[in-house]
Amino acid sequence: MVKIMKIMPKSFLVRTILLILIPLIISLTIVASVFFDNHWDRVHATLARSLAGEIDTMMKFIDDGDADVAKTVAQGTGVNISINDSLNRPKQNNNHAMEAGPLAKQLQARLDRRANIYIDRGKRLVFIDIPTKDGKIATFGTSMHRIYSTSTEVFLVWLIGSLLIVGILVTPFIIAHTRSIRRIAKAANRFGRGLDAPGFKPSGSREIRDAAAAMITMKERLDRYNRTRTDMLNAVSHDLKSPLARMRIAVESGDAKPEDLLRDIDRMTEMVNGYLAFARGEMPEIEQATELPPMLMRIARDAAPDKEIVTEFPAEPVQFYARPMALARAFANIIENAARYANKTIKITEHDAEDQTEIIIEDDGPGIPDNKKADAMRPFVRLDDARGTDTGGTGLGLSIAQTAIENHGGQIFLEDSELGGLRVRIVLPI
Repeated sequence: MVKIMKIMPKSFLVRTILLILIPLIISLTIVASVFFDNHWDRVHATLARSLAGEIDTMMKFIDDGDADVAKTVAQGTGVNISINDSLNRPKQNNNHAMEAGPLAKQLQARLDRRANIYIDRGKRLVFIDIPTKDGKIATFGTSMHRIYSTSTEVFLVWLIGSLLIVGILVTPFIIAHTRSIRRIAKAANRFGRGLDAPGFKPSGSREIRDAAAAMITMKERLDRYNRTRTDMLNAVSHDLKSPLARMRIAVESGDAKPEDLLRDIDRMTEMVNGYLAFARGEMPEIEQATELPPMLMRIARDAAPDKEIVTEFPAEPVQFYARPMALARAFANIIENAARYANKTIKITEHDAEDQTEIIIEDDGPGIPDNKKADAMRPFVRLDDARGTDTGGTGLGLSIAQTAIENHGGQIFLEDSELGGLRVRIVLPI
């Protein structure tokens, strides 16, 4: 096995062509072998037996002195007979040739004398010389097709031709697949070095397109990860400087009040906890059968005890495997966000389909303008101007929720609600 792997070509193109052609060659070789063992021998034996019988009959007429009768009979079978005193023939006959072998065996079995067979392949003629009882030589001339079937040659030509046709038809498709894989490899190499691959788009077969799309998604997530880490460092530097500076000034000036210091400390603790939660990401968790309505209702009651919670759940909610703690954190961030900005009402809806479930969380608050919805999903971005003032927070809620949802293979969308506020639509695969 190791030796076979060493001699195998390294190119995917050559390997694939060989993978197609070698089994085809083996199968055609088996078919040809069966064809020759049966058709070849049977057809040639039948032809040789027929001609040998005719020659045997005509030789009896010649030996009996009825050469003219033999010639007349021979003309009806496509055989020409000539009686000669002597002939200038090559020393080596063709009795053992592939074409004449079966006929030589049949004549040897039927006649009590030796027959010499000579083949003129250029003219496609065969001559059989047989000595007569009176010392002369009877020569039987006929066409090669009387002893040899050309269908065998045609069969071989078609075998080779079919291999060439398959190779010609298959090679362009394999080259196209190879080109798609090579483009993925080049793009992956550039992505690995932190570069973009301009013009790279999924192409080729469905499996190759899926691989390319998955790699593009991976690149987008890595880019978002890097941007997030940069944003986090900037946010930590910016958000912690202000309360620290304010506390330092208050202490140095002697105007520090315990309640003000405690408020700044609580604010800093909230920010640090948010940063740490975001930096840690999700802890390893075993997937479990999960049903969403009880989870959503528990989170809504805890997050918005003073709001009206409107729910629309299926009579028999679908169960699917998920990481319940991670999913609960995601929905908690979304519902707490809705509770912070809702005026009176929060509505939670679940729609189940065959292969996915859709959860909609909406509120009657001020909503988010369309031109700021994309920014709302970015970490450390707070849209207080759009959603209210003095609301606090670190701008991580929706970003953490998005990460958890995407880790479950789902998607999250921000839309306008009929209630007047924000509509968060989550789609999760079942």
